[in-house]
Amino acid sequence: MSKKALSAVSGFLVMVLLVLGDQYVKYLAFTRLRGQAPFVVIPDVFELEYLENTGAAFGLFQNARWVFMIGTVLVIAAVLVVYYLLPMEKKYRPLRVIAVFLCAGAAGNMIDRVFRGYVIDMFSFSLIDFPIFNLADVYVVLSMAAFLYFFLFRYKESDFDFLTKKREKKNGKENS
Repeated sequence: MSKKALSAVSGFLVMVLLVLGDQYVKYLAFTRLRGQAPFVVIPDVFELEYLENTGAAFGLFQNARWVFMIGTVLVIAAVLVVYYLLPMEKKYRPLRVIAVFLCAGAAGNMIDRVFRGYVIDMFSFSLIDFPIFNLADVYVVLSMAAFLYFFLFRYKESDFDFLTKKREKKNGKENS
């Protein structure tokens, strides 16, 4: 098996495990928190509270289910294309991990939207009145924060030339 194929298979397996973890936590919230008062973990700071969210991450854009499902499919497709195009150099490993977490978060919430019509949220930081969120939201937010960090502070513009090099070669515009 080639390095690229092994990377794709291992990335897919990790993504599946992350999605299963997200779905298991949502299952626990559904079976143990639904219809109950919030479970206080740290008084006045952190609670587990069941919420059926028809919007996006952190409750934004309520009742736009089809927009989110189409957008999610497009985002996952774009991330998978970039994942495939990433050179197998070690310096791109963080981007592979980021892509896996981003796809897992998007897929985890999309599964809820498709099969339930809403996303189950359960983590509530009452100390700062932060919107209730779930594990898939954590995957998405942390992967985007990591991407911004690497994009702004670790990679140079030339590190992303791989996105255009193949297209230039295909069009016969390769510069020496």
